[in-house]
Amino acid sequence: MKEKPDVLQGTLALMVLKTLDVLGSQHGWGIARRIEQISGDLLAVNQGTLYPLLLKLEHEGSIASEWGVSENNRRARFYRLTAAGRRQLQAEARDWEQTAAIIARFFNVKAEDLT
Repeated sequence: MKEKPDVLQGTLALMVLKTLDVLGSQHGWGIARRIEQISGDLLAVNQGTLYPLLLKLEHEGSIASEWGVSENNRRARFYRLTAAGRRQLQAEARDWEQTAAIIARFFNVKAEDLT
């Protein structure tokens, strides 16, 4: 069976911010599961990458956290998007769309287009 690839470097923050934007407050495990679910289970979120990223985003002020109780009655840290995080999400989404458009041009170019 083929192993799921990890999330591409540099895209996980965008996925985390968008997940929190759409779903609201989530704990780390829930964020990871939602990203995997939205990818159609084609991506695997590495916990060793996710939690340092959550700490970094919190330190930057893009997300905030508080302790709460998960659906299985366990203590968990819940993360939510801040106003700064919404601005960061908008900027990163614009950058990603521009990058995707540039890459698409390379896949659509033909030799005769370059003469």
